[in-house]
Amino acid sequence: MQIEVYNMEADESNLTITLEAVCDSFSSLLWDIEYYQCGSFEVYIAANPENLAIFQTGRIVGRDDDNLHFGIIESMQIDTDVENGDYLTVKGRFLMCLLERRIINPTLSITADTAYSDIVRNAVTLNAIQQDNRRIPGLSLGTVSGSCWEQTATLQVSYANLMEWMYTICDKIGGTANIRLIKDVGETYKMVLDLSEGTDRSLTQDTEPHIIFSDAYSNLLSFSYASDSAITRNFAYIYGLGEGSERKHTTYCVGDEPAYLSRYELYVDAKDISEEEQVEGETVPIPEEKYIELLKTRGSEKLVDPKTASESEIAADSTQYVYNRDYFVGDYVTVEHKRFGMIQPKVQLIGMIEAFDQNGRSLTPTFRKE
Repeated sequence: MQIEVYNMEADESNLTITLEAVCDSFSSLLWDIEYYQCGSFEVYIAANPENLAIFQTGRIVGRDDDNLHFGIIESMQIDTDVENGDYLTVKGRFLMCLLERRIINPTLSITADTAYSDIVRNAVTLNAIQQDNRRIPGLSLGTVSGSCWEQTATLQVSYANLMEWMYTICDKIGGTANIRLIKDVGETYKMVLDLSEGTDRSLTQDTEPHIIFSDAYSNLLSFSYASDSAITRNFAYIYGLGEGSERKHTTYCVGDEPAYLSRYELYVDAKDISEEEQVEGETVPIPEEKYIELLKTRGSEKLVDPKTASESEIAADSTQYVYNRDYFVGDYVTVEHKRFGMIQPKVQLIGMIEAFDQNGRSLTPTFRKE
């Protein structure tokens, strides 16, 4: 596996990207792919004039064996050591971080039931693709896959960070977003935004081959499990425009209304949700029932499930299940630890840290209960 470093120059509509160097002499590499947040990378390499010239902030880092994930160098640090030599630590995040540079402005108001895929793609188009100074050169809309993106909603959002808002939607519906590079013409590349959904490969289904990580199969090397209900919020009181008793409000919960000790309440201030919207250039009032639906959608975005997560180390050299061939970040799998009599029939692989160093390759997954 080799690291590829590209120089990136942007004009009004295109990205001109040239390959500056191919490197396989690094001391270590961390490649952290995340499902519900922006992934990251870290390169640890000898500090010398050649590497300092190659690894510059703003350049793109890729791998010759991964055509889906590309990172932008955001920071570099030089450490000198008489005994161990001088080293350069290069860090950055994957291309989704470009959307962190934009906010949602003007207000995005969806008052008719609309698929989440269309809502998100519309937000990106309005705030990062249209032809003005806010445009991210070379960015275009890519593919949509997964039934979660077909779910519909009404919502209104103003001035939220675009990337953070997108991942909030992803977490809500169970999907993910990723920006990848594809070659266009010559040395011109395009950045393509894809929306997708993980595949269920757990024991709870019979369509796909099962993926089971278990100490009994010797593919689960270490295992930690944590559960925290302190942050739970499952019933929202949402208040919109108005004053005092005249303030418009509603409530929201998932399923049956929780009661007694199972009820964890939350107040949501939604004064920013306007009672008006733009329709064909005219300002028109939003009907009462649609406004209430907007309040409910905002409330749904603020609920917090109990935090249940497990982190493990799995066998990187296992031929039984091969990462990025048999299973991927976002997939649902089964994890069991027979020594403790613990089994999680269906958990989601929400992150994978792939590490390369002098000891070889290791895989550290993070799982989350459905």
